[in-house]
Amino acid sequence: MNPRLLDILVCPLCKGPLLYRKAESELLCKPCRLGYPIRDDIPVMLEDEARKLPPEEEV
Repeated sequence: MNPRLLDILVCPLCKGPLLYRKAESELLCKPCRLGYPIRDDIPVMLEDEARKLPPEEEV
């Protein structure tokens, strides 16, 4: 994942910062509790494609 891209990407819902999880290949939004997948080095920033984080998962 390009570090420069990570600096400009924000959550499409709340416009908040995203946390990059390399092992899971996703970008996390803490306030929205959503995980956006990264496929072929391209972040999929669609709410319909995002994974809802369960309450017990640490962010």
